[in-house]
Amino acid sequence: MVVPVSASGFPPTDGGAPVVVIGVGNEFRRDDGAGPAVVARLRDLAPDGVRLVITDGEPTRLIDAWAGSALAVVVDAVRAQPPDTGPPRPGTVHRFVVDGPGARTGRAASSHGFGFDDAIGLAVALDRMPARLIVHAIEAADLNQGPGLTPPVAAAVGVVAAAVLDDLGPYIQGP
Repeated sequence: MVVPVSASGFPPTDGGAPVVVIGVGNEFRRDDGAGPAVVARLRDLAPDGVRLVITDGEPTRLIDAWAGSALAVVVDAVRAQPPDTGPPRPGTVHRFVVDGPGARTGRAASSHGFGFDDAIGLAVALDRMPARLIVHAIEAADLNQGPGLTPPVAAAVGVVAAAVLDDLGPYIQGP
């Protein structure tokens, strides 16, 4: 399911925007709600012209949300434990940029059954990639059922919202 959200909290009427922020996750799976929490934080902060979307991360819904965008920023919770780095670090934020066809993200990106790699591969094959894709991934501590973020992930929400606003800057024209 894709839920467009405007700054006012109502669905946007323009049907698209050159810039989209996509919060991926389920607020009823604890830290998996990090993406939607960042989008909620941005509702009153995002500049005009930025489309805010919440989705479950299913690859075709991601593609539909970002297709035609100059910039797509995706925020999601992840289970990341790179080799030789020790135990998981909940609340740690990872940022990566995908510029151009054929770029890959790695398999450990999403807390969902399919990852960004799957969505990107399909989008490249269908020629539906945004011009630039930026992913902010927040390491999760708890993906069990239930509402509410764990404290380290909740603390990362504000950090990521500020980083997303920085990412948007070059794409938003001032008055």
